[in-house]
Amino acid sequence: MQSTRCCTLPTLRNSALAAASIFYIAAGLNHFRSPGFYQRIVPPGFPSPKALVDISGVAEIAGGVGLAIRPLRRAAGWGLIALLLAVFPANIYMAMHPQEFADLPLPRWTFYARLPIQGVLIAWVWYAAGMSRRQQRSAQQSR
Repeated sequence: MQSTRCCTLPTLRNSALAAASIFYIAAGLNHFRSPGFYQRIVPPGFPSPKALVDISGVAEIAGGVGLAIRPLRRAAGWGLIALLLAVFPANIYMAMHPQEFADLPLPRWTFYARLPIQGVLIAWVWYAAGMSRRQQRSAQQSR
């Protein structure tokens, strides 16, 4: 008798991959839909907030598209992880200076919650892009 499972690991990974791809494409497009918000969270002292927001938006879109294309998936994963680390100062700035964002309809705790969420986002990309050695071995064996 065969056992049926709700979700197999490949199905879970494919779902995580599709969701991450859509998420990063949408997030990147949002940089161009609402640039003022993103420019506002660039910490003072960083050069050219508009250019940084545009670059990060393009990088998110490219990363999301790259996740969907098997030969580009690992490079896209590394690029998105680098991007998540690069934008972390904006999250720190929001947490350290919540008074600058008092007009946003967000509770203050959300500025602090964004800090550990970056780690979750990095883990999500790592998993979705198949970047663990175990995932790489499994992919090589299935070829």
